[in-house]
This record gives sequence, structure tokens and C-alpha cells, in this order.
Amino acid sequence: MDWMRGSYGNSLGLAGQQSCLKDYGPEPFVVNIEKATLCNRNYRTALWTGENLQVTLMCICAGDDIGLEIHPDVDQFIRIECGRGIVKMGKEKNQLNYVRRVCGGDAIMVPAGMWHDVINTGGCPLKLYAIYAPPEHPRGTIHETKAAALAAERQNYSSK
Repeated sequence: MDWMRGSYGNSLGLAGQQSCLKDYGPEPFVVNIEKATLCNRNYRTALWTGENLQVTLMCICAGDDIGLEIHPDVDQFIRIECGRGIVKMGKEKNQLNYVRRVCGGDAIMVPAGMWHDVINTGGCPLKLYAIYAPPEHPRGTIHETKAAALAAERQNYSSK
């Protein structure tokens, strides 16, 4: 299964090799984003990070969520590839008035400065990719679990 064509004509096959999932930015890169997203088993994998844009793949376990968050200066596009969930958004942390069910094929646009969460309501992993403009996570970010992501965020905030 051919899902990735890297810089300068390089081609990698999927064949269940999660190790192919890494940050290929800022080099030119072509990928079958649906297949790459479905292959990802990490909570978060940065697939491509440039100066002004970042693509991350996410796998949210059944019953889990991304976690309520806000990106003050970052617009975000989220595409659900498979699974079911609920997206909640609002201008205030405790007033998430925008609530919609989402499933495979749906796209979610999150404006900068908007509190949001995506909750997996299905019985299998929710597979999605997120595009941040500008980048939100350090180049090469890989968090195998949500707990690892939260620990990394705490460390980043405490070092600022």
C-alpha cells in the first residue's frame, strides 16, 4: 500500500510500519493523508512542520478526548477520518455553546482564541488529523499517549 511519497521522489510503503510516521517538514512532501492518519497509533504525531503550518495525526482512544484547550493565536482545521465523537466550542472555558456530533469525513474549523474539545463517543479509536496555522507543537513531536502529551505540555509551560 503506497501512502507516502517523500521529498525528491522518495516513496515509502505502509505495510503496517508506524516507524514511517515522523516529521517530514519543512521539506516538500506528498502523502495520502487518509492512509497515514489511519496508520497512526500515537495520541499525537507531527507529520509535517513548516514555518507557518503544521500537520499532526491523532488517535483518540474510545471514551477519551483531546482535552479542553485554547490556542490564542492559532487557527485549527481538524478532519475526522474514522470514528465518532462530539466537538464542543465556545468563547469561554465554561460556556461551550457550540456542540456538534462528528464522524468520519467531517471537518472542524476552530478559530484562534476559541475553547474547544473533541470527545470520542464511539467504541473504537477516533482517527483524525489537525492542521495548525501557525505551528502549535515543536517540530518532530510524537506523544504515544495523552498522558505523555499532558506531561510534555506541563514541562513546556514550566520552562517558559
